[in-house]
Amino acid sequence: MRTREEIISKLNAHSSDTPSKWKEKAEWRNANKSWLRYSQRIAMMMLDKMEELGLTQKALAERMGCSQQYVSRVLKGTENLSIETISKIESALELEILEPAFVAR
Repeated sequence: MRTREEIISKLNAHSSDTPSKWKEKAEWRNANKSWLRYSQRIAMMMLDKMEELGLTQKALAERMGCSQQYVSRVLKGTENLSIETISKIESALELEILEPAFVAR
């Protein structure tokens, strides 16, 4: 059986030198939860449509005129999307995100 000191020593050997930011991240998510919900819904809609169309992130990025890295961030559901970006997503995926009442006719 290991001693208490041995266990603590082993845990310390595997601990990170940088402090965890879990609390700050949780507070940020809580403070931004209203728009994060929308961002996550949009990401899910995009993923469903991309699967339906057989599109990769790279192909979607080309259609949107942005980088694959940006598409990746959007698909994580934590990107604060502008109306311009939402419009590009709609055009690239032939997807309706905003309600028709908001779209100019």
